[in-house]
Amino acid sequence: MDRDVEEKAQARTSAEPAFDDTPPYKWTTTRLELWSYYIYYIGNNGLSGFNFGPSQFQNLLFLAGYDPTIGPGTACGNNGCVLPYLGKIRDINSVVLLTNGISFAIQAALLLFIGAWADYGRWRPNITIFFTILAIGVSFAWLGVEQPSQWRAGVALYILGLITYQCSLTFWTAAFPGLAHDLPETEISRSEVESGSKSIQEHAIFHSLARNRVSNISFAVCSAGEIIILAVMVGILKGLHSEQSTENNTKAFSVLIAFSGAVWFICALPWFFFEKRRPGLDLPPGTTLLTIGFKQVYVAFRECMRLKQTFLYLIFYFLMGDVLNTTVTVIGTLQNSVVLYSTLDLTLLLIVGIVAQGLGICIFWFVQKRYKISTKAMLSFNVLWIIVLTIWGLIGVHTDKFGFKHVWEIWLYQVFYGLMVCPWYAYSQTMISEVSPLPQMFLFFALFSVVGKTSAFIGPLVSSAIITASNNNDNMPFAFLFALGVVSTVFLWLVDVDKSRAECEEFVLAEGPSRQPHWIWCSQEIYP
Repeated sequence: MDRDVEEKAQARTSAEPAFDDTPPYKWTTTRLELWSYYIYYIGNNGLSGFNFGPSQFQNLLFLAGYDPTIGPGTACGNNGCVLPYLGKIRDINSVVLLTNGISFAIQAALLLFIGAWADYGRWRPNITIFFTILAIGVSFAWLGVEQPSQWRAGVALYILGLITYQCSLTFWTAAFPGLAHDLPETEISRSEVESGSKSIQEHAIFHSLARNRVSNISFAVCSAGEIIILAVMVGILKGLHSEQSTENNTKAFSVLIAFSGAVWFICALPWFFFEKRRPGLDLPPGTTLLTIGFKQVYVAFRECMRLKQTFLYLIFYFLMGDVLNTTVTVIGTLQNSVVLYSTLDLTLLLIVGIVAQGLGICIFWFVQKRYKISTKAMLSFNVLWIIVLTIWGLIGVHTDKFGFKHVWEIWLYQVFYGLMVCPWYAYSQTMISEVSPLPQMFLFFALFSVVGKTSAFIGPLVSSAIITASNNNDNMPFAFLFALGVVSTVFLWLVDVDKSRAECEEFVLAEGPSRQPHWIWCSQEIYP
């Protein structure tokens, strides 16, 4: 075992605070800190970098593009819309997917380099603040991009918007294990195990539900806040008369993106001030901030190979994450075309989607809590509907009657996605903690983060190539996504959480009791 892994096993991270006999614990999660965490997510809701930014980008491409059956200088119509991009004449949907893939490739490289900084010292809050401020700046920069001729500037803002949104979200999410671990009720439960009044298994169930509660409430709060933001946006669009002309509609896109940035800034401030800066690890001997990211991922992957169940989930997470990210992106491009890039329609669609999302998360959480269903079972049920989503799009390969081709389908999709698909973002993250040894929790979260970002750029690049090769059939990528989704589901089915707990315990104990704290934590459970 390398020296840096030994340091990780011995150190106390935000996910593994010292368990001593001195109350109160210094890093106990307060209600103010927890709600600051929730409120930050209202701002970092994706409206600027993930929703309206991409829609404005595709809108500019459509206005600048031309009909491939006639040639440059003509307006886009029913025969398609193309532009010269990176050495080829491409369908604008292919351009969006290709640019999306480039963005995620940059994210993967960037997080491989700096992702590990979340684990050491107190860097993570500062990095969250940096990317948040940068993302807000990108949001306001869209105010200067309102003409079709500026679509190349839109490429830069689209890439920057996605990178800063995803990076700020990644480092904000990294606070989740520490917050959930330090909840007062979780600390009481651990004390009850120590006193013998509660079994290890009872604590495991309690802690798993606590993690899911924090994760699900954060999504629910975000959904509620986002509905209010979108309702205000409808008023802004009415004031801008966005439906009166193409020029007004294009300007309205940029105004909405800037407004989203302003809301994000306001919602981020409480988290910036009230987050407890839980100490991370010291840099291992022989490493620097420039090398620790690569070293960490290498060691995490090597350690993951020793944990069969964790490795199976890693494969599933890689494949299914790619399927969902690419599916949503492809549907997004089809949605924009179907509603003719109307800012008002897109805003109303988002309101419906967010209401459904909030209901979906609450229903999933209520059912899980009521019947004490495992995280894996909830995730498996959720994944089924992601596969259904790819089948929906696949039907449209050879027909115009179905497959995200009509406005009514887009409305139905928003409801379906919110109710049945959106809980993925909560349960897939919680599942990571279910199959990872806690002394190396951040190590494994870093690995899954890099793997997730790596898979996220492969799907869009492949889908872009598929569209180009299929004579600009925008539904053809769903064939690839359906097949990949089915294959990935097999790996989730093979994961045995009980075996994972045993593997984690053996893994931690194998490192030597002299190098472990008195309390060994694995998958958030106690092993005295």
